[in-house]
Amino acid sequence: MEPRAAELEGRIRATLEPFGFEVHPFQVGWYNALLPPAFQLPLPEPTLAFVVLSTPAMFDRALKPFLQSAHLQPLKDPVDQCVAHHLTNLQKSLPEQEIVVITDYDMHPNRRPKILAQTAAHVAGAAYYYQRQDVESDPWGDKKIAGVCIHPLYGGWFAIRGVLLLPGVEVPHLPHLPPLDCVPTQEGRVALLESFNFRWRDWTYRDAVAPVERYSEEQKAYFLTPPAQRLALLEGLREDPTSLEAQPKETVGLNWGMGLAAPRRVLATVPQGT
Repeated sequence: MEPRAAELEGRIRATLEPFGFEVHPFQVGWYNALLPPAFQLPLPEPTLAFVVLSTPAMFDRALKPFLQSAHLQPLKDPVDQCVAHHLTNLQKSLPEQEIVVITDYDMHPNRRPKILAQTAAHVAGAAYYYQRQDVESDPWGDKKIAGVCIHPLYGGWFAIRGVLLLPGVEVPHLPHLPPLDCVPTQEGRVALLESFNFRWRDWTYRDAVAPVERYSEEQKAYFLTPPAQRLALLEGLREDPTSLEAQPKETVGLNWGMGLAAPRRVLATVPQGT
């Protein structure tokens, strides 16, 4: 099965990565092991899955072209529609393989999320999920503190868009590589969680590590716009693509942090018994 899995991974990457997405493989069992039964995925433990991230490049490579060619549905978020479009195209490009798509906003009838996206990103090694339990001396008392994922290259300047499940494709020898701990100090973790929970609008939590690329000013304007007003903002962009010229992207050299980056995990055939 593993040569087939490697082929599928290559085709999935070739379909999504040109549009500013990242994909990272994991075993369903890794995800299920961290969660109570109500949140587990009903597939065998070695089943191959991928978490799908969007990078800052997705705005220009995927969303803008989508706006020029598609009829937006007014009651749905434009970015969600764009992501769904590309994931549907992926399914169509692999008609011989069942691919179950679960987006980050999919819910069961009882409003329970179908996927805990940050947990999936963590077990796939894509981004480190920092939570309250990662802080030794908890300074928040009875306050509710939400966790946040940090990417080793993009910091917080990315989004987790969903998970792909490939029933019938098993990868029992897929190496389980942990995510890179980008914020190793207790002081840094406290600052990150406080910034994310109490000052998220100022964007500073996204710079928990020096990112290789941030959102453009255009993207910031979009994501700071209330959801009900985003469609009107993008309709203006669709009518005149130059009306909101993209700002120069802020980048730093790829050798920041001594060159540390999340290992790109590529599936390969592993001899049985190793």
